[in-house]
Amino acid sequence: MTRKNNISKIMNTELPKDWKLVKLGEVCDKISLNKIKIKQKDYLLEGKYPVVDQGQELIGGYYNDENLIIPDEPPFIIFGDHTKVKKYINFKFIAGADGIKVLKTKKEVIPKYFYFLLFTIKIEDKGYARHFQFLEKAAFPLPPLPEQHRIVAKLEELLSELEKGKEQLHTALDQLKVYRQAVLKYAFEGKLTNNAKVKSKNSKVENGELPEGWKWVKLGEVCTSVEYGSAAKSKEKGKIPVLRMGNIQNGRFDWSDLVYTDDENEIKKYLLKKNDVLFNRTNSAELVGKTALYKGERKAIFAGYLIRINRIESLIDAYYLTYYLNTHAAKTYGNTVRSFGVNQSNINGTKLKSYPLPLPLLEEQQHVVEEIESRLSVADKLEETITASLQQSETLRQSIFKKAFEGKLV
Repeated sequence: MTRKNNISKIMNTELPKDWKLVKLGEVCDKISLNKIKIKQKDYLLEGKYPVVDQGQELIGGYYNDENLIIPDEPPFIIFGDHTKVKKYINFKFIAGADGIKVLKTKKEVIPKYFYFLLFTIKIEDKGYARHFQFLEKAAFPLPPLPEQHRIVAKLEELLSELEKGKEQLHTALDQLKVYRQAVLKYAFEGKLTNNAKVKSKNSKVENGELPEGWKWVKLGEVCTSVEYGSAAKSKEKGKIPVLRMGNIQNGRFDWSDLVYTDDENEIKKYLLKKNDVLFNRTNSAELVGKTALYKGERKAIFAGYLIRINRIESLIDAYYLTYYLNTHAAKTYGNTVRSFGVNQSNINGTKLKSYPLPLPLLEEQQHVVEEIESRLSVADKLEETITASLQQSETLRQSIFKKAFEGKLV
């Protein structure tokens, strides 16, 4: 197969006139990192020289030994052998950890052109295996230098506009998070359902003061017990799923990453009932305490890092309890009682039962839930729209790259 036919197969197009097909070694030199790279454990939080590795962040850390600085002058192109990460580095740096490939383009190639081009090369994901070998085998379309300059200028213009749009969308997502917490805060201060009866003169709930008819209770006062989940080993396939801490996402259960059990004794003991509230007792500091409600979607049991709260149904609504345990107030209290382990925090059953929560009568709890959900449903729809727009922006980004390197952008 000829080179031109080969690129047609890769990019589904013919090369424009004056373009040629090249391999990596023809347009880039691979800089040797022998004895000039450091291990991640040696990174500093601050230092003279940035350390660049194959991680997602542009800079992984810092180091002070100038003898380890990458030779030659920037810019450099970074490719992560394990991660497939691409970086454009226009400053002096030290290479960190294993798996980083440092490339320096030759004179007939504009560095930014080659950097952008890397995003169009499809390399199968091999997990933590090495991927640079596939990049070395790939074919690259190379136009004359003036055309490269025009392509880079146009790409920078279009991608800059695209990034501005994405930043606005991400800002909107952050604002929705703040809005959701504000809704929960007002709900459990009685402001969505009982504002007229708030005791304080300026209609604010301050210093733990609650509306008339509400009272502070400990969680242990509204449940019969708290129950740890199954400690038995799960399997990739089996009779019913075992819900784990990773399945709790944003106050709901995510059923996309499951393990299973066939153990009849475990199933009998830990089978979930509709409206069971599950609390994540062990996780990282920022995630411990997240809570979700089981709605009976399918038969399931729960794993040991989760606690089932066996509530007294005549005293507290399941949805009310779940929403409250996901508030900033509950998180703040959890931070005062959690214990610390290696990279993990823990809130045991006894401490969970000590959680203070504001409690109106059951009928008003259900009204609070209705007010919360009417507002959060709007936020959910907005989030779906924003997420779809972000996905469309990535599709547009790939389309821009494709046109650029087919010679159809300028």
